Amino acid sequence: MRTAKLIFTSGLFFLLFLQQDYTREREAMVKTQIQARGVKDSATLAAMRKVQRHKFVAANQVSSAYSDGPLPIGYGQTISQPYIVAYMTEIIKPKPNYTVLEVGTGSGYQAAVLGEIVRKVYTIEIIDKLGKEASTRLKDLGYKNIEVKIADGYHGWKEHAPFDAIVVTAAAEYIPTPLKEQLKDGGRMIIPVGSPYMTQQLMLIEKTGNKYRTTSMMPVRFVPFKRSE
Repeated sequence: MRTAKLIFTSGLFFLLFLQQDYTREREAMVKTQIQARGVKDSATLAAMRKVQRHKFVAANQVSSAYSDGPLPIGYGQTISQPYIVAYMTEIIKPKPNYTVLEVGTGSGYQAAVLGEIVRKVYTIEIIDKLGKEASTRLKDLGYKNIEVKIADGYHGWKEHAPFDAIVVTAAAEYIPTPLKEQLKDGGRMIIPVGSPYMTQQLMLIEKTGNKYRTTSMMPVRFVPFKRSE
């Protein structure tokens, strides 16, 4: 018999299976959705195999947790497609000594993947309830190297800057200047840029000295970058 417990969080039931850890589903996800599309970084692949995505989705989405697409997580937000999470992780070239800023915590899945690789993750979520739920979830899962802040991510997290890398998981109409300024020399930022609810471009920003090189990587569709009123 499969043992499970239910946790009620602001109207969403999160089903945490104690015995079923979906190892086979994660392995299939990595092989068919991620490696097959060209992601090769060993640390990224290991993190995608380890992080239990079904613990970051609502109970009624558990059966789809390892499917090839985004899923709703409430508050008009989504958990990104596994391939996109892996691609954005690989593209920043994460290293064990890195400090990374994430803008758009969501359910905490991308932060958890980063947290398996780098020394420290600072992640910002503008939606209060979503950020608090993610913070609790990440702590319950044992991530001591991830810190969540409820704030407008446009301004970054200046007191912990500069960052080795920045990952933005919501579509901005332009690249926020404070985020560029908070990159270390040699740092990399990945961010979707474009109009809300339209196809955007996933942009890679590389900082060298006081200069920035911007490269368009692929078309994507992300939820809009929210700002405080």
